[in-house]
Amino acid sequence: MGLRKVGKYEVGRTIGEGTFAKVKFAQNTETGESVAMKVLDRSTIIRHKMVDQIKREISIMKLVRHPYVVRLHEVLASRAKIYIILEFITGGELFDKIVHRGRLSETEARRYFQQLIDGVDYCHSKGVYHRDLKPENLLLDSQGNLRISDFGLSALPEEGVSLLRTTCGTPNYVAPEVLSHKGYVGSVADVWSCGVILYVLLAGYLPFDELDLTTLYNKIGKAEFSCPSWFPVGAKSLIYRILDPNPQTRIRMDDIRDDEWFKRSYVAVRPIEYEDVNLDDVYAAFDDPEDQQAKAEQCGNENMAPITLNAFDLIILSQGLNLASIFDRGQDAKHQTRFLSTKPAKVVLSSMEVVAQSMGYKTHIRNYKMRMEGLSANKTGLFSVILEIFEVAPSFFMVDVQKAAGETAEYLKFYKNFCSNLNDIIWKPPTSGSTKSWISRSTKS
Repeated sequence: MGLRKVGKYEVGRTIGEGTFAKVKFAQNTETGESVAMKVLDRSTIIRHKMVDQIKREISIMKLVRHPYVVRLHEVLASRAKIYIILEFITGGELFDKIVHRGRLSETEARRYFQQLIDGVDYCHSKGVYHRDLKPENLLLDSQGNLRISDFGLSALPEEGVSLLRTTCGTPNYVAPEVLSHKGYVGSVADVWSCGVILYVLLAGYLPFDELDLTTLYNKIGKAEFSCPSWFPVGAKSLIYRILDPNPQTRIRMDDIRDDEWFKRSYVAVRPIEYEDVNLDDVYAAFDDPEDQQAKAEQCGNENMAPITLNAFDLIILSQGLNLASIFDRGQDAKHQTRFLSTKPAKVVLSSMEVVAQSMGYKTHIRNYKMRMEGLSANKTGLFSVILEIFEVAPSFFMVDVQKAAGETAEYLKFYKNFCSNLNDIIWKPPTSGSTKSWISRSTKS
């Protein structure tokens, strides 16, 4: 299959996919530089009211030019698509390194933490607060240096606004004041997240890790955690100063830089020379006067949909040809489990992604199939689950859940908690009789 072109870029294989965008490998035909091209569908982001959020994310990434921040080159657009051209990072996510290797050495953990502080502090100097700092959003380049990515939840407060009020971020990494709904200082909340990341680098697991969100939030609010015996004394002292539940007394960036453990072997990064930040391409991409026309033409024209199961597919999935067993919420979960929903497939997918991430798992989405993974309960291996959405009848969707890696006992506990957090989207049959009659109707050819 031949390559296609977007402007001066030759577009190749898909290297990543999320709910609202695909990321493709591309090459600049003028310079030969490899880039990552994030492709968004105009109608999708308009329908989900995400235009302002994405414009803000792009503007922020153009504003923060730093060696430890993923670089955004430019933005292109057509009537149907928006193309965000990003620096191509080859070393993967820091999260993957921790999953595969476990805890890092003191030297390596300190180097990553130093680079993280350099990058985040620079963002703060530009008035940008990330608000979703975690190892999944920290990439590694070919030299093993850190690159901060994913500014989708970042804030760029208006002049005169001192407190942020939006509760956002990944629960395990979020500061207690963000959860209090009383307003918070973005820079101070980011410092907390950096402290959680340092803990994870040195321990190989999270300081706050509970399946029940209420318990998790209580522990975060009281900073109930302990450092393992192998933590260096200096690092332990710094972590306790960072993970201070009181934002007024929590250590600040300047004090972190002055910390003796932090300063050891520290090499100051050479900042990128000043350059004008031009947002003309952003405005052109989103403020096209033909946008309204494109809205009308594009909405509802998506060609991707869940796979539709026919009667024979249902029979193959059933146990002993008893179709009712497929949809019984009381079934014993083993390696594979299923539930039904009458919500739109995109709502189901989005809800599952939010719940999975709130439980501390990393998610990968391709069409209507999601893989979630993270550390096992004992922190020694990988736990992974695959979920796929199927259409079994008009407005009825089945989610097939399968354990890909990890212990069955852990999977059973996960499935119970996962479903309890999805209670609003899971369809509950009134009676077994009505379930059978619905199945009978849905499987007629």
